[in-house]
Amino acid sequence: MKRRRKIVVCIAMSTDGFVARPDGDVAWLDRPEAKGDYGMGEFFKTIDTILWGRKTYDKGIEMGMKSADFGPKTKNYLFSRHPRKRLLPGFEWTSEAVNKFAQRLRAQPGKDIWMMGGGGIIASFLDEGEIDEFRIHVIPILIGEGIPLIQPRHCSIPLKLLSSKAFPDGVVELNYRVKGQL
Repeated sequence: MKRRRKIVVCIAMSTDGFVARPDGDVAWLDRPEAKGDYGMGEFFKTIDTILWGRKTYDKGIEMGMKSADFGPKTKNYLFSRHPRKRLLPGFEWTSEAVNKFAQRLRAQPGKDIWMMGGGGIIASFLDEGEIDEFRIHVIPILIGEGIPLIQPRHCSIPLKLLSSKAFPDGVVELNYRVKGQL
């Protein structure tokens, strides 16, 4: 039986639930890392596709992101209502409906799919039942205000804890499955 490709949100957030400051700044993530890479090297081996919202892509460009940062075989999709004239190599623009896009992508052979974010695109995929798992690295810092992990909606999404891991520097990795998925 063919394995269904999962769409996994893998993201860091502050202890008070924000992925960035109100202006998109993520400098608070620049801190000494624990030995290793919080399991990101292993995670990269499980994916071959990354989904980006426009603001996250723009912030990445501002921070000097290059296509090579994610490997030459990684396919990247930028979700935006407005087409881009120029994209980094390996990126493809889409404004396709979330459920249609996700079903088409899942039907293709490949590894799992990383939902890079941000909060708006994550919420849109959740609204359509197209997020399978969350892998959240909770950083031990309170930033007081900012962009929430998920753009506010009037819904409840039950999660099942798959695993948790505490790192010596206080970072905690939480891995949840969206109930009803898989």
